[in-house]
Amino acid sequence: MMDWSAGQYLKFEDERTRPARNLLAEVPLAAPRLCVDLGCGPGNSTELIAARYPGARVVGVDTAPDMLRAARERLPGVEFVEADVAAWQPDEPADLLFANAVFQWVPDHLAVLERLMGALAPGGVLAVQMPDNLGEPSHLMMEETARSAAFAEAFAGRIIRRTPLPAPRSYVERLAPLSARVEVWHTIYQHRLADAAAIVEWVKGTGLRPYLDVLPPERRAVFVDAYTARIAEAYPTLAAGGVLLAFPRLFIVAVKASG
Repeated sequence: MMDWSAGQYLKFEDERTRPARNLLAEVPLAAPRLCVDLGCGPGNSTELIAARYPGARVVGVDTAPDMLRAARERLPGVEFVEADVAAWQPDEPADLLFANAVFQWVPDHLAVLERLMGALAPGGVLAVQMPDNLGEPSHLMMEETARSAAFAEAFAGRIIRRTPLPAPRSYVERLAPLSARVEVWHTIYQHRLADAAAIVEWVKGTGLRPYLDVLPPERRAVFVDAYTARIAEAYPTLAAGGVLLAFPRLFIVAVKASG
């Protein structure tokens, strides 16, 4: 995975952390010993876990050095590890494996989640949240801009768009044989932002980043301007001011069988 920017990501910290709060609220654990935040980013979700479970050993795992730097500054008493969540294993059975917005980037993540169920202690919980927003204008306009005449040559033969998530039933079918209980649900967040430029700033920290990385530095601003124009058309201004960014997310909570 690329080296994501902690500063860009945290421009919308409250909105980005809201799904992590909602996911953690559904974790049915009282006093876990080991909690791991997979794809911990700058530590905003790790901070929630540490606050809820002050007696637990909390570990954050990420591949991005800038994210890990920010996380260590934020939570100096927490252990952070640079590792790829696709291959990482805990050094002992974990009670909570928590993943806020990371597995959508991991190829064949169903197999990875299945493997991670084996890394849980009996009664442990795998809690996962992933954006499911590829059908939203925010992401469709990225692809439309990349395929426009001005940029088609730069993106020719490249697949930048990430793979859509499997159907919800796929997660139940893969995880249910290993679980006492599996819950899967969607939530669509409606984020009220200042304007189209704010939407662009939001996705610069995540989905737009792979598109910009394809281009030489001198062409990135032109791409952003073209994308912003499309976003302004797709997200009209509200009568009360601002724009509304719909953001669907998929949630999974699987409780490992206790015996």
